[in-house]
Amino acid sequence: WYGNPQFDGKYIHWNHLVLEHWDPRIAKNYPQGRHSPPDDIGSSFYPELGSYSSRDPTVIETHMRQMRSASIGVLALSWYPPDSSDENGEATDNLVPTILDKAHKYNLKVTFHIEPYNNRDDENMYKNVKYIIDKYGNHPAFYRYKTKTGNALPMFYVYDSYITKPEKWANLLTTSGSQSVRNSPYDGLFIALLVEEKHKYDILKSGFDGIYTYFATNGFTYGSSHQNWANLKYFCDKYNLIFIPSVGPGYIDTSIRPWNSQNTRNRINGKYYEVALSAALQTHPSLISITSFNEWHEGTQIEKAVPKRTSNTVYLDYRPHKPSLYLELTRKWSEKYSKDRTTYTSDQQLH
Repeated sequence: WYGNPQFDGKYIHWNHLVLEHWDPRIAKNYPQGRHSPPDDIGSSFYPELGSYSSRDPTVIETHMRQMRSASIGVLALSWYPPDSSDENGEATDNLVPTILDKAHKYNLKVTFHIEPYNNRDDENMYKNVKYIIDKYGNHPAFYRYKTKTGNALPMFYVYDSYITKPEKWANLLTTSGSQSVRNSPYDGLFIALLVEEKHKYDILKSGFDGIYTYFATNGFTYGSSHQNWANLKYFCDKYNLIFIPSVGPGYIDTSIRPWNSQNTRNRINGKYYEVALSAALQTHPSLISITSFNEWHEGTQIEKAVPKRTSNTVYLDYRPHKPSLYLELTRKWSEKYSKDRTTYTSDQQLH
């Protein structure tokens, strides 16, 4: 969702607003305004590609190459319906065809991470799922996941799924629902975000097919705390849900939320990421998701970052390691994961 003057006529997202704390007494202690790229961007790290545009074909190509080199199989695309976008950006659905084409070239698949667009509910979710499958479902890079029953179904991650009541989701996601996609050409695997422990019962009632934990901050939520993953996996197994732990290399969003330093997690030269990956592998999951490839605002990116300093900012970087450190660690653990899986999926049915 990034843009720059060369490709978009202006900066998008790199010039992110510094978000104010909701308590005015706290807010007044922190800077305000917005970042001014290219030297000052809304991130604590600086991309090797600079303040790039997500529209730039060479950037898309470079991203695919980086993901391929990291043994990533599927990229999850932050998605808003055609005419909408996040509050800091522009509509991005028109980028999807190019992303699918480039992904295919590198033998990667693409799945959709459905963002909480305005008034998201069961009815417009049905329309949007239909739109995605009708428009992109026949592309060779469109991701389908083979279930135990041998069906290959599209997968949709649903960010902030807990905002919508379980009764509404059940209309879409259970066979008797009024907007049901089940057993129709628009059926899929719908993955809910689990934040609090109590969400697991709502997720069951809603008819979701699995859960993911998204946040890269260990200890920030019940779902993102590594120590709870074994319990969550046990719960998912019991109710035949797919458990997808989300691992991240670290977290720092103080360039856009300067008051949020309690959620910062130091990368410890790759150690933090490896601890998360190790915890994820121990649960024998069918899939692992990475938060994130390039969410620069929250400092969870594994994309290449480079050292940079300006007169008023010193950016963080991956030294003493190379800019590719997190891609290399991803590859190492992806290969270990593939090996491990052959041992524990042979005695279950392969997911």
